[in-house]
Amino acid sequence: MLKTLIVSNRLPLQLNIKNGKVSSSPSVGGLATGLKSVHKESNGLWIGWNGLIQEDVDSQLVNTVEKVVKEQQCASVTLSKDDFDGFYYGFSNHTIWPMFHYFMEYAKFSNDYWESYKRVNEKFAQVVLENLEEGDTVWIHDYQLMLLPQLIKEKRPDVSVGFFLHIPFPSFEVFRTIPWREQILNGLLGADLIGFHTYDYERHFLSSVSRILGYATSFNSITLADRVVTVDSFPMGIDYEKFSSFAKANQQQTDTTQSELQRRLYHHQEETPEAKMILSIDRLDYTKGIANRIKAYERFLEKYPEYIEKVRLVMLAVPSRSNVKQYKRLKKEIDELVGRINGKFATVSWTPIWYFYRSMPFTNLIDLYTSCEVALITPIRDGMNLVAKEYVACRTDQTGVLILSEMAGAAKEMNEALLINPNDMELIADTIKEAIEMPVSEQKKRNKYMQSRLKRYNVEKWAEDFMNKLKSIKRTEELVKTKLLNFNRKEKLLQRYKESKNRIFFLDYDGTLRGFVNNPNEASPDEKILNLVRSLNNLPRTEVVIISGRDADTLGEWFKDIPVVLIAEHGVLKKNVVDNKWFLTEAMNTDWFPTIEPILQKYVDRTPGTFIEKKKYSLAWHYRKADPDLGEQRATELSNVIKELSINRGLSVLYGNKVIEVKSMNVHKGKAATNHILSSEKDFVFAIGDDWTDEFMFQDLPEDAVTVKVGRVNTAARYYIERQEDVADLLSLFIS
Repeated sequence: MLKTLIVSNRLPLQLNIKNGKVSSSPSVGGLATGLKSVHKESNGLWIGWNGLIQEDVDSQLVNTVEKVVKEQQCASVTLSKDDFDGFYYGFSNHTIWPMFHYFMEYAKFSNDYWESYKRVNEKFAQVVLENLEEGDTVWIHDYQLMLLPQLIKEKRPDVSVGFFLHIPFPSFEVFRTIPWREQILNGLLGADLIGFHTYDYERHFLSSVSRILGYATSFNSITLADRVVTVDSFPMGIDYEKFSSFAKANQQQTDTTQSELQRRLYHHQEETPEAKMILSIDRLDYTKGIANRIKAYERFLEKYPEYIEKVRLVMLAVPSRSNVKQYKRLKKEIDELVGRINGKFATVSWTPIWYFYRSMPFTNLIDLYTSCEVALITPIRDGMNLVAKEYVACRTDQTGVLILSEMAGAAKEMNEALLINPNDMELIADTIKEAIEMPVSEQKKRNKYMQSRLKRYNVEKWAEDFMNKLKSIKRTEELVKTKLLNFNRKEKLLQRYKESKNRIFFLDYDGTLRGFVNNPNEASPDEKILNLVRSLNNLPRTEVVIISGRDADTLGEWFKDIPVVLIAEHGVLKKNVVDNKWFLTEAMNTDWFPTIEPILQKYVDRTPGTFIEKKKYSLAWHYRKADPDLGEQRATELSNVIKELSINRGLSVLYGNKVIEVKSMNVHKGKAATNHILSSEKDFVFAIGDDWTDEFMFQDLPEDAVTVKVGRVNTAARYYIERQEDVADLLSLFIS
């Protein structure tokens, strides 16, 4: 039975060893809940670290630990203390975490950390590959395992791999400063589908891939040499029904069944029914903006003293990475802020901040969600922030006000919340006042919309959407492969060639015979290319035509020693073997040059890294060396401008690989190729090319022609090969 392998840093269970016995209990969290159906109900296997350091486990208990883990449909990755320190505390949390959250000053770039990160990702890959069977799917989670997709894809290219990042992906300007940026991006690109919480993170990732690796990106896809990677956003939800039902049950509890915290909260409400409680819940982390939040609350009390004794900030800070110096400093700062503000504003009967530094059981979290009239969630940067969603889900009577940082991923979905800039103390202070004074009718109106959305797009729907997208990509991949020129098709093609009497090969140059370079003038053919063309041309009853967008002078110089037909400038000029002279295939003029060339020059001036190539009968604007995003933007602008001007001039705009070319519309490669074979009877016609200009050739040649696209983008060609590097091997089949 086909299965899904879920891979995360930690397994969704807690192991306990006591008196030589091993037991397990399920973890509580959004990911474990969201993936429950994928894991338990579909023969899934969850792979991750079991939470135990290798040196701390008695050798006699190792098999028992594995048995307990296996019983929960899980498989362990064993980590030593050095592994954990370098991989988790080191690279994951001293490098990636601060960098991806824009706290660059906290980042540490250590080669030892990086080596440990690589080593542990390889350990995960080994366990995945040991449990992988044909047809299985792999879903990898989060920043600790960004190298894993590539490690799996290299060994098992047939396997469908998904990856989801649960933290922000930073802008290119931040990401580019990481020394191992290329390796991280290549690691992620091993996945077939890469998911993010928001479109912003998706956009940052695509920008980094384009600028650092130079891959072509289009909308939400990345074209690699041998496949296409899809990138999309999937905002993670919560288990809405769980929080809502617990909140309802909480409201119905009696004095005898209430928790101590709940009794304390209710007592406060009974003693001061006019007072409001403002809730702050976070893991103690510098990304959460806790210190700013406390300062903003202080500013609120200073600015609106009439609310002294009428509000209280109930603040829960859950301990996190307490052995890391930045977290120690943050804990000290928060303790001091709370102490100072309580000392400054407290009265005999009122303390402005109730501060809890500890973890709380789930039921106590529900107590806080249902009792506090305002939730103040102000992270400096946050991938999603599920606390905001949990608070709204627990407001069963639809009262309550959510104040939410616009820097949290959740803000993209929860527009009805009061959105704030977490660095603007005055704004937060004013927004607290707005929240406290908001009419109940307005509260209910806002929460009604948010609850409806959260209920509809819950955590299970999030997981379902991701998996469905991954499956659809797999189906598309299988359809695309029906056109792949694989071994069997090559054998049939070769047999057809051998049985033919008169053959012709139409060969594009740039991107086909020769790979692309930044400067087109440096793309001359090497001996390998020249020998390949010469050998192909020397075959009996075989004609070779080099058909290219190149200018005639360049093409003629490159192939002057080989008697092949040359067609230049996309079909405008042609040189036959017999008289070795160039001639126009159609009547052409260049009276449009003075109109179009200044426009191209304007775009050269505005777009660094671009230049104009002036041919006899066409003009080309190259932007390969330009900033990828700016180049694409300018190319779109330029093509629209030229199309407007060329409507009545008989001009066409051709899109090549990082080039826009303007030429007469009555000539193209398709017309030139078909005209060339009209006077001869060819029973084997072969054409190969890589870009949009070659599509004319694929469409216009006879139906029985063998047309081959270099690359797997949508094409009219009958077949495709995946990489330019494969062209020589394909053509060599006919020679051997």
